Amino acid sequence: MKTLWLVRHARPLIDTERCYGRLDIAADAEATRQAAQALRQSLQPLHGRLQIRHSPLQRCRQLALVLQVLEPDFVSTPDGRLLEMDFGHWEGMRWNDIGDTAIGAWAHDLALHAPGDGESLAQMLQRVNEVLQDALNSDSAHMVWICHAGVARCAQWLLQHGHRLPQSHEWTLPAPAYGQWLRLELS
Repeated sequence: MKTLWLVRHARPLIDTERCYGRLDIAADAEATRQAAQALRQSLQPLHGRLQIRHSPLQRCRQLALVLQVLEPDFVSTPDGRLLEMDFGHWEGMRWNDIGDTAIGAWAHDLALHAPGDGESLAQMLQRVNEVLQDALNSDSAHMVWICHAGVARCAQWLLQHGHRLPQSHEWTLPAPAYGQWLRLELS
């Protein structure tokens, strides 16, 4: 059976009331170490049958590097398709300061509206689908993505609904908590 592990980075060093999709911010070092230790313990039985990729943003790269220090054979490759959504000029703003009108426009057309003139959910789904297809076609039995909440939701949506674009009321998929993961069966 082929599996996909969707691992979320540890808590970022930013006020989480801010929009921080593509902001390249670090994660808490101690929380990253703890997450890497727990992940290593869960992945060790799969040793030699893993393919690990990570988002190039430092909060994900940190976790990949600490994991590799703990287990040198767990080498991870950066993959830009695993980046969080690009929120354009919303990046770094407090969600409350973005405004109900702007957030309402996004919610009204969740799939096609590009929040902050950044990236639409349809665009994000397309790039996540590319890396998902690579995973499905891989010879590796287990794929590990060290990524973001948005990527985890996109992967789940694609596995459950294919290429159908979601409506706002349907976008309720869970994301792993900081430093946690979901394990999905691919076959």
